[in-house]
Amino acid sequence: MLKEKIWTRNFVTICVSSFFMFLTFYVLTTAFPLYVRDNLHGGQQQMGLVITIYVIGGVLIRPFSGQWVDRFGKRKMAIIGMIIFLLACLSYFGTKGIILFLIVRFIHGMSYAVASTAMSTVAATIVPVSRQGEGMGYYTMFMSIAMVVGPALGLFLWKDQNINVLLLAICIIAALSLGFAFVLKMPGEKGRKTAAVQAAAATADPIAQEQPAKKGWRLSSFLEPAALPISLVGFILSFAYSSLSSFMASFTDEIHQSQVTGTFFMVFAVMIVVFRPVIGKVFDRYKEHYLYYPGIGLFAVGMFLLSQAHSAAMVLFAGVNMGIGYGALLPCFQTLAIKLSPEHRRGSANGTFFLMFDLGYGLGSYFMGMIASLTDYRMMYLVAGIVAVICAGGYYILHHRPRAKKAVRAQQANVA
Repeated sequence: MLKEKIWTRNFVTICVSSFFMFLTFYVLTTAFPLYVRDNLHGGQQQMGLVITIYVIGGVLIRPFSGQWVDRFGKRKMAIIGMIIFLLACLSYFGTKGIILFLIVRFIHGMSYAVASTAMSTVAATIVPVSRQGEGMGYYTMFMSIAMVVGPALGLFLWKDQNINVLLLAICIIAALSLGFAFVLKMPGEKGRKTAAVQAAAATADPIAQEQPAKKGWRLSSFLEPAALPISLVGFILSFAYSSLSSFMASFTDEIHQSQVTGTFFMVFAVMIVVFRPVIGKVFDRYKEHYLYYPGIGLFAVGMFLLSQAHSAAMVLFAGVNMGIGYGALLPCFQTLAIKLSPEHRRGSANGTFFLMFDLGYGLGSYFMGMIASLTDYRMMYLVAGIVAVICAGGYYILHHRPRAKKAVRAQQANVA
């Protein structure tokens, strides 16, 4: 039997569109704090606000974004989100003070949440059900590539401290993302069930069967209950991961290895890209537990190694471990959030996952920074490693054990 194709025209289109959106995010995450410091004369607190206000905008809109994707259509919401995303990029040209700049950042974060939720849902719909893990792994790989290219490009664009050059570049990148979203074709968006949708319904998780729509304002209107347990595990992971993206540069300065920071993130991302095809195939062929436990183990070991690192070699070895582990975990979580939810609630499932992940990232950055200020960065990474171990326990309690019990009950019911 021939395998269903992953690399269709539509899949390539949504991957490229998402890549440009993620690239914009990583360019600005690197360059905008420097812009606030150098041009707007902001302090460290205001530099941090550039990232925090963006995350807050995304977190506040995430619960609604999933519902809008399910109600109004995946492609439509992807385009609407990207139009607002591009308009926010253009609006930076008119900001003349820190307050107005932060307001635009807040709106930009909201548009990013809508667009990324919609695009991830489009990707999950396009990928064949039989190869969901592999396909979503490839999709998230484009995020990893943007994670490598974005910071370097951001520093390059800011080297002359010319804000107009930086803004023009991100507007072009955002316009490319919108352009690819426009040419995307989504069969069945107008109410017809396609073969892919029918296949998804036929092979859907029996525990996540579709329920009749309920009227009124309920928590389940904004969050997908079936995706919540694995999303909470993702919350714990992103809490630990925030210590890398937020404080790695400061840590390498502390241990007098600042020259290795950029290489660390490159190694981290390369490990994600290299192992992604294997990870996707393992997910589709075996139970997710075979992927999760080695992944979280490698990630935790990497954190513990980092907390004890004194040399560039040790820092990079920690990056290798964490890159492989994190590369296994992120697509595993996102694919499970979709797989365990009804087909008609994929948007809400994605919104639930990203909401928990963003919350973990935001809260983790704050509390990890507090730990570092009270002790040092070594202790912070030691705590992050402990949080990763807790993540393994959370997975067993929230996902592994309940799924095993339900499988046993289903088996007993079949025998009876």
